[in-house]
This record gives sequence, C-alpha cells and structure tokens, in this order.
Amino acid sequence: MLSSSPRLRAAGLAIVVAAAVSPAAAQQTSTSGGWLVPPAPIPQIVDAPPTPSLWVAPGERMTALLGRASLPPVSQLAEPWLPLAGYRVNPRTNGWNAARMGFVDAITFQPLDGGAKHQVRLPPGARVAFAQWSPDGQRLAFTNFTDNGVELWVADARTGTARRLLPAVLNAAFGSPFRWAPDGQSILALRVPAGRGPAPERSRVPAGPVIQENSGRAAPLRTLQDLLTSPYDERLFDYYFTAQLVRVPLAGVASSVGRPGVISGFDPSPDGRYILVTRVKRPYSYLVEAERFPYEVEVTDARGAPVKRIADQPLAENLPAAFDAVITGPRSVEWRSDAPATLAWAEAQDGGDPNAKVAIHDRVLLLDAPFTGQPRKLIDLDQRYGGVEWGRGDFALVSSRWWNTRRVKRFAVSPDAPGEPRLLSDRGAQDRYGDPGYPVTTTNARGRQVILFTPDGRGLYLAGAGASPRGDYPFLDRMALADARTTRVWQAEDPYYETVVTLLAPDASRILTRRESQREPPNYFVRTLPGGQATALTRFPDPAPQLAGITRQLVTYKRADGVQLSGTLYLPAGYDPHRDGRLPMLMWAYPTEFRDANAAGQVQGSPNRFSRPSGISHLFLLTQGYAVFDNPTMPIVGEGDKEPNDTYVEQLVASARAAVDKVVEMGVADRDRIGIGGHSYGAFMTANLLAHSDLFRAGIARSGAYNRTLTPFGFQSEQRTYWQATDIYTKMSPFTYANRINEPILLIHGEMDDNSGTFPIQSERMYAALKGNGATVRYVVLPFEAHAYRARENTLHTLAEMVRWMDRYVKNAGPREQQRTATTGN
Repeated sequence: MLSSSPRLRAAGLAIVVAAAVSPAAAQQTSTSGGWLVPPAPIPQIVDAPPTPSLWVAPGERMTALLGRASLPPVSQLAEPWLPLAGYRVNPRTNGWNAARMGFVDAITFQPLDGGAKHQVRLPPGARVAFAQWSPDGQRLAFTNFTDNGVELWVADARTGTARRLLPAVLNAAFGSPFRWAPDGQSILALRVPAGRGPAPERSRVPAGPVIQENSGRAAPLRTLQDLLTSPYDERLFDYYFTAQLVRVPLAGVASSVGRPGVISGFDPSPDGRYILVTRVKRPYSYLVEAERFPYEVEVTDARGAPVKRIADQPLAENLPAAFDAVITGPRSVEWRSDAPATLAWAEAQDGGDPNAKVAIHDRVLLLDAPFTGQPRKLIDLDQRYGGVEWGRGDFALVSSRWWNTRRVKRFAVSPDAPGEPRLLSDRGAQDRYGDPGYPVTTTNARGRQVILFTPDGRGLYLAGAGASPRGDYPFLDRMALADARTTRVWQAEDPYYETVVTLLAPDASRILTRRESQREPPNYFVRTLPGGQATALTRFPDPAPQLAGITRQLVTYKRADGVQLSGTLYLPAGYDPHRDGRLPMLMWAYPTEFRDANAAGQVQGSPNRFSRPSGISHLFLLTQGYAVFDNPTMPIVGEGDKEPNDTYVEQLVASARAAVDKVVEMGVADRDRIGIGGHSYGAFMTANLLAHSDLFRAGIARSGAYNRTLTPFGFQSEQRTYWQATDIYTKMSPFTYANRINEPILLIHGEMDDNSGTFPIQSERMYAALKGNGATVRYVVLPFEAHAYRARENTLHTLAEMVRWMDRYVKNAGPREQQRTATTGN
C-alpha cells in the first residue's frame, strides 16, 4: 500500500503484475499500461444513470425520489484521508472519506396521491448524504459534502424549496451528524468546535518508542485495519472526532447543548425533554476500533446539563473469542419508542462469556424518567439480546439469538407491566422457509418507529421474503396478538417479484409495493386489497436496454451427500440452444456455513427478478456471450459436535462438482470451458477450488484472503483460533497449496482494502507464492479502492480484466490436456 505519509493516505498507482511459466513470459514480471476499458456495451451500461430510490415520509402521504450519483471518478477517491480507530476521515471535510460514501445528487418530492412533483434545487455539484424526514413528513433534512466541509440543509416537501441551516461546520467523522428534534421545529447536530485551530503536527523527533503491554490476560482479537498506532494518532483522533452538540432551529440561531467531547452518539427522548449522549473516553487502544474504546452513556436535559449516568464502560480489549461474547454492564442503551422518556438496555448475566454455564445470559431492563428509581426487569433471556420492536404499553417484541446453535427466538412482552414473556417463535436463524417475517412499523407523532397494529388493536402485520422451494414470493400476514396465529393478507404471484414497502392504511386496504419481473424493471405500485388493481406510482425505464432478452432460471440439484443445492442460471439475450449449443460459463459463488443440512438445502433467490448488472458485477459477462451460473450454493455444514469447517474442502469441492454436472447435464455449458470466481470469501473459495480440483479452466479472485495464519483469531464464521484448530487453518488456506494451482488465476485487490481479514498483503503474498511455483497468474491492485470498488476508472478496468481473462483462458481455451501441458510446462 502506498501513502504520502505514514498516516495520511492520498496517493496510489495502478499496479498490474503478471507471471507465466514460459521463459519468455518470465522475463516480463510487471507492467503498468494505464486504464483498461471493457468492450461494448459494458461502458455504456456502467455510465447509465442509476435508477432513483423512493423513500416514504411519515404519514404515508409524500415520497422522496433520491437520484443516486453515478460512479465517482478516481480523483474523488484520491482525496486525502486519515485512518483513525477504524474510521477513514477526510481532513478537509471532517467527514467520512469518499470511498465509503454513496452520494445523492437529485431529490424530487412526489405525493402518493399523484399530485404535482417538486424537484429540489440543490447547490451546484451537491453531494447529498444522511437524508432524514422530519417527524411530520413535511421536510427533509440532509447534509451536503463540499470541498471544505459538511453543510446542513433542509427542504420543504410541499414546495421543493431548500435552504442551508448551517455552513460547512458539521462533524461527520462518526457518520450521520444530525437528528430531528421530536417536535420537528429544530435539529440536533454535531459541529466542529468553534475556534478549534489547526490540526496537530507530527513531531520530527519522537518522544520515545511506542509500547504496548499485556499482563497475562488473553485478549483474542480479529484482524482489524485503520487502527491508531501512536500518541500522534491519538491526538489526531481527539482533533477530528471532538464535536459540540448544537440545537439548530428552523428559524433562529444555533445554540450549544452541553459540553464538547468525542460524541459517538446522541438521541433526544421521544418527548424532547432529554438527550441520550454517548462519549468516548481515554485510554485509547492500538488493538481495537473506537467502538471498543471506553465510553460513558449519559442522560442530559434539553440544554445539555447532566441528569443521569447510565453506563461507564472500560476499554474492551479482553473479550472472550466467542462470537456471542459481550461487555458487562449496560449495553445497547436506547429510548423506548412508544413512551415519553423511558430507557431500555441489556446487561450480560454471564460475565459476557457465552461459555458460562448459566440459565440466563442476558437481562433487559427499563428505567423511566426522571431516572431516580431502580431499573425494572423487562425480560430474562437464555440467549443474547437481539433488540426490541416497540409497540405500546401492553405489547412489544423482543428478539434473542445464539451463534453456536444458530437459533433465534421472538417473545411478546408488556413493557408497562412486565410479567411472564410469551414465546412466539423459536427457529433456526438460517431456516428461510420458516421465517415468519418482520413486524411492519409506522412512524408515530414523535418521529419514532413503532409496530403498526390493526385498527381494532388486536393484531399486527408481518412482512417477509416468502422463501419456498419455488423461490422467494414475498408476503404480508396479519398476526393475532392473542394466539400469534397468522392470516395471509397478500402474497406476490408469478410472473412478479413484489415486496411490501409500507402500508398506506392501517387496515391494509392500500399498500405500497416494489414490483419487478424478468422483463419489467423495478417500480413502485399502490395496490388495493383484497384483490384490487396495482397502480403505478413510478415508471422508471430499463437502465440497460442492451441487456433486454437475457433470461434467468432458478435451478435446483443435489450434492453427492444428498444436500439440496440451488443457483440462478443466466443466459445471454437471444440465446438459442439449438443454434448456439453449449456456451462458455462463469460460475460466481460465496460459501456459507450452516448448522443444519435442511437449512443448507433451502432454495435462495427468485425466478422473477429483473436482472441488470451494475458496478463490478460478474453478470456483465452476459454481454460477451457467456452463460453465468450465479450463486450456486456452496453450503459448509457442521451438525452436532462437528464444526462446519472440519470438512470445508471436501464439501466445497462436492458442491462445485454438483454445480458443474448440473449445467453440463442441462446442455448449456461446456465442461471444458467453465471458469470460477468470487469476491472476498468467494475469492478464498475460488483459490481453494483451483487447488483441490480440476473442475474449472480458470479463476477470478477479487479482494480475498488466502492465508488463514494471518487471521489467527477467527475468520468468517470460524470461532476457533489458529492455536485451537491449527490443522483446520492450514488445510483451509489455499496459500498452503499454491503449488497445486495449475489453472490460470486472476487476483484483483483494492489498494486500501478496509475489510477485516482481507489486508492487501493477502493477495500480495498469494501472488508471490503462485509466481514462485510457476503458476499462470495476474495480480491487479486498484488505486484508492477499499473492499468494494467504486471509482469509474477502477470499475471499468476490473470488468475489462475479467472479460480478457475469461476470453483468453475459458472461451478460447484449447482442449483441457493441451491447456494443462501449457500451464505445467511438461
């Protein structure tokens, strides 16, 4: 990774390195030939304006159509940024760096009743983010990222008129820097403290070495990036993350609320009388991100005067390695949405260690204003607390989860008079067929999300994916509160994939849906129930008409051990099996661990989705005459006492072999012209399949991890450490078997990958291992990119590399024996 200074990343180069086994090729070890552009029509599709998204305002009378900005130029990603405690901060704006932002560049208000639209006049070059509706749904507040800071704006939904409330002084280092007050007449915001002065400068002569010490206590940590590394970084963290909370009236002058500090969260109570403030404190850590720094949670009055300290948490460096390990003391502190000023939080009853043999692992507590009494128990849980959906005084839904068993539970409770909770469901978290759905919510008068009850108050609504052996058919159910019995109100039907966006009437007589089919792009519809017509609210056109005619098919098949598998087969527009015969194919997949073979075999996806690729999608290969088998499931199952990864390689190869056999049996793929690819854990999968099988002619591995000794305290869904499962870590690492990879592999990695476990050094070392063993390999480093790629130049270059690789080593590959001879040099 290149940088202009140890802690200021602002420069990078496009790096392309390649190696082959022939003597002539071995002489050319690196090239840098500028940006590549993929063949038509890929650039035209990439540059097409993205389809807007629709956001319904509280009250279900108004919507905002948010036009998304096209891919940013690489120059935008090249803006300087600082890696600080897990965040990447642009020092010029005091907000997130551009690589982590998806900006909006157009806002249009559209009434749900079909009235006149109003387009907001934004400032030139606006980069809008963090939009929020006011509680009454009449205004939309948002930030505008300028070259020198972050502004606060508000737009009137009735007229489209927008005005700036604060100049470029917001502090967006932690993310969204503002929240509406419950009355909708003012906004609470974080701003850079007045008179802050210049940023700290690094001393040319250090005051001493950087020292860390541990006193014999185990502190297992996953690999993390962008951490603090020195006292200088600590000063930078204080400088950029310290903020002053202010109240900004819609008409008037902003005023300070409380004292400045490293404020990582703030939330006004539903009645507006109090503010819940979270402040990060020292000592900071060089091992964990800011979320694990010491912090205090405090209730203040509306002016910022302290009222009650709820939590004072120490540095959390020493949590157990298990996934369900948590801190002790109050955590997940929040306001109860359906009450004026009541706090809720969870506290571990097992010392934070899920391996402790106790009957109760978490307790959820409530505390009412004025916060002088003792907290009262809402519920005891034998799993970890997963959150609350608030409804009213006699009904709320509490969820819990447990990682080791992959179980989730849902309880009905009475917040005003907690008694014995009522268990509503207890199921496998990965059981998609048994998923009852999530409660439909509405925005109350204070701007809070609460459960939407039926008009008689005796029921609520559940919306879900509707997973089934035929695919996903989203649904809307009515559930009786008394016995939890459900009645189907509506469900999507062929040929559509249609999801519930929101209910436009409490009796579900009108709902808003988002509908699409294989031939119709996604649009929003107002549907009357029961059995009424669907009226189009939007008419977004096909963003890529060049791809009209591609087909998709949900395919099911079985692995040799009987596990059911599925995937989505895409065929190019105009494909005729009799005329065109078997096609070259790219399979693109991502393994998933399961605790239940039945859940592992459940069908994923829908045959009725509209398929148009964007960004770095592998589906662009459809434009070049390839078939694409998308997400052929690669379940890694461990039942009983067995961990899934105990037989990772065997199950992975078995799943891939079943997928290859199926598409060859269908007559659409040529067994000798199939490539395999994936991103992140899918890249890890790709390298493993090339190392342990001869099923594929070539591979594409983007932003992967290949050596698990570099992630020794767990990875993906693996909880065991390297020292607990040394053999598993070794066998799962394709780096260990680099000498066995005799098919061409393309490695692509973002220069500034910020994902846990996928440091760029993973691809760098894998390339060195492959090159050292004489493999055919190409290694591409994309400048300024994180784990997902965003810049237009990098996007087009990635797609060009993928097409060229597939053309050379799959589409136009010779017979398999000829290719193996060329690869091995024998």
